[in-house]
Amino acid sequence: MVDTKLFNTLKERGLLYQCTDEEKLKQMLTSGVPITLYEGTDPTADSLHIGHCVPYCILRRFQKAGHKVLLLMGGATACIGDPSGRSDIRKIMDKQTIQDNIDKIKETLKVFLDFDGDNPAIIVNNADWFKDYSYIDFMREIGVHFNVNKMLSNEIYANRIEEGGLTFFEMGYMLMQAYDFIHLNREYGCTLQYGGGDQWGNVVAGVELQRKLNFANGTNIELVGATNPLLLTPEGKKMGKTEKGAIWIDKSRISAYDFYQGVYQTPDACVRMMFALFTDIDMKEVDEMIAKDIVNAKKVLSFEITKFIRGEEDAIIAQKASEALFNGEGSLENVPTFEVLESELDAGILVPDLFTACGLVASKSEVRRLCAQGGILVNNEKITDFNTKITQNDIQNGHIMLKKGKKNFVKVVVK
Repeated sequence: MVDTKLFNTLKERGLLYQCTDEEKLKQMLTSGVPITLYEGTDPTADSLHIGHCVPYCILRRFQKAGHKVLLLMGGATACIGDPSGRSDIRKIMDKQTIQDNIDKIKETLKVFLDFDGDNPAIIVNNADWFKDYSYIDFMREIGVHFNVNKMLSNEIYANRIEEGGLTFFEMGYMLMQAYDFIHLNREYGCTLQYGGGDQWGNVVAGVELQRKLNFANGTNIELVGATNPLLLTPEGKKMGKTEKGAIWIDKSRISAYDFYQGVYQTPDACVRMMFALFTDIDMKEVDEMIAKDIVNAKKVLSFEITKFIRGEEDAIIAQKASEALFNGEGSLENVPTFEVLESELDAGILVPDLFTACGLVASKSEVRRLCAQGGILVNNEKITDFNTKITQNDIQNGHIMLKKGKKNFVKVVVK
């Protein structure tokens, strides 16, 4: 059975940003008839951080509502690289690396989508249909429908044009992505593409290509393109990374505590959208929670997202570790730990060496700056001398607690 309330849910949660035909989309989602939709991902890395997962949160809602979800892995388009928002050409990846990335990402996506059951999500790879499509045939059948002047006016290419480095190689990306929509419609009956707001030009290109093919072939196929708003910081940067690094979805790349804390560091302006995407909490309740106490709202958000991505056990572990550090209560066993040799402490370890070695601070120059600002603490005591040494005398209750600012901790233990 199809959930006919999905369109209202997308609107209420602010997850529908742009649409080529919103009235048509509403009709599709309220008809009670399941549709097939897709979202495309270029596998340019072997793991995903939380900022990458915005579209998957939306696809998850479509699948739960009874619609068929296709997840397109751009094995072919990744060979070119999306020029959107780029000031330089993307690094050209070899095919084996692309395939390795696809294999690893598939596992991560199981957090968001069901690949089994009665309505499994399907992963497709555009390398499968481009590998035997000759350049001449593609340009005769598809390239002929694209106007270069119109393409160059699209903001997708704006930064590359401004830098004077746009290549014909990169311009082919839009043609390929547009054709993906056509192919998926022919093979799977796909009628909706959802993507990030920065992909609007590419999404529209697919819809317009079908209109031109309708005219050329005497068909009447209606495709709809939609985007979700990007998860941006107040500075306009994509969410997904913190000052300590990326908030990885893969458990092997980040501890439960660091994941929880990464979410907790979400800028206030992004909290509502994070709730809308990663939780099913009613938005009226979310708005009341944020208005009443933004700090508590962030704690709820951190717990809920950690539970969703990593499981309830990790969420509880991370929550207890955070409470132990911030309130001085409870067990510290789940706090991130760094081991040092007893002989190293006998000789003494310089503060900048220890803080950078454990990953708490990225560079020694940053340690120097933070020392001057009072942001480096050892056992809750501010260190203002950059050349201070940490020794055996600093061990308290079997460990040494390092702290950067108010939110970042590492427990140093002797091995």
